Amino acid sequence: MIVKAKISDLDEWLFVEDVPDVYSQNNILAEKQVMIQRPPVHMSNYQLTTGGLFLLHSVMQFDQPTNIHTDISGETITSHFIFYKNSSGKKVTSASHGFSRHNIRYIPSAVSNHELPQNTEYTYFMLVLSKAYYFSLIDRHSVLHERFVRDIEKGQFTSFSNEDMAVTPEMRKVINDIRDCRQTGELKRLHTESKILELLMYQLEQLRNDAVPSKEEVFKTGDFERLEQARTILNERFVTPPTHKELAKEILLNEFKLRTGFKEYYGVTMYDYITRLRMEKAKRLLLDEKMSIYEVSGLSGFKHQANFSKAFKKYFGLLPSGVKT
Repeated sequence: MIVKAKISDLDEWLFVEDVPDVYSQNNILAEKQVMIQRPPVHMSNYQLTTGGLFLLHSVMQFDQPTNIHTDISGETITSHFIFYKNSSGKKVTSASHGFSRHNIRYIPSAVSNHELPQNTEYTYFMLVLSKAYYFSLIDRHSVLHERFVRDIEKGQFTSFSNEDMAVTPEMRKVINDIRDCRQTGELKRLHTESKILELLMYQLEQLRNDAVPSKEEVFKTGDFERLEQARTILNERFVTPPTHKELAKEILLNEFKLRTGFKEYYGVTMYDYITRLRMEKAKRLLLDEKMSIYEVSGLSGFKHQANFSKAFKKYFGLLPSGVKT
């Protein structure tokens, strides 16, 4: 398979990768860092290639509206994620740009052009897998992707979900783990392969839930924007979060849609989402700020230290005292 991309106004390709379709555990990983600072383009690319796999993590921003041309030749399964920020560092909330999104697609070969507006920072993460690599990770006959595999066997372009879905915190963490891995050689390959499988599992779980027909009958486009607003509120106020009823009233969405929609949209309940935010903050305060367990319990939203210690052990598998030792 051949994967390449270029800025329409520039003569040279950003990258051209001829990736063998054959997957083998003995394949060597090749890594590359590419920086482009040539107005209107500001781009930093991390690329990883091995048999059956091309991985790209790109952070880009443009001084003027810019077209990116991509060309993929050969049968591939592509997992893509895109995140947006405007120049002030705030998340883009314009419906024309969307929010952070992901999907899985089968592409028998495709050429596409995407116009990207100026003054918006994009973080783009893409996995391009050969069929052999994809089916080495997930069995061809798995119930996880029955319809998807039927379309692959027909050789026709297909997306796992009709609409791109919101990126969950678990997915973000796996992408960061892949990008930040400092291992080399065999350890690097094992780490990368395990994280790709983990990422696909999170995607398949959420995208399969989205395939339930009744969901589209219940939720409207505006509801999803309100769910994004709900997550922003929880991110800012997870120490003393509003109740479901209070939050539903604040975002103008009924409580049923809030509870069920949040779980379907982000793949986690609001309770578990708040718990994750609290626990990650608690770990950071214990390790980085060297605070006492008593201090951390209060700053993490717990009235009693005993309840905090119990929740911390349930989440991380050890008591807060074990982290501080």
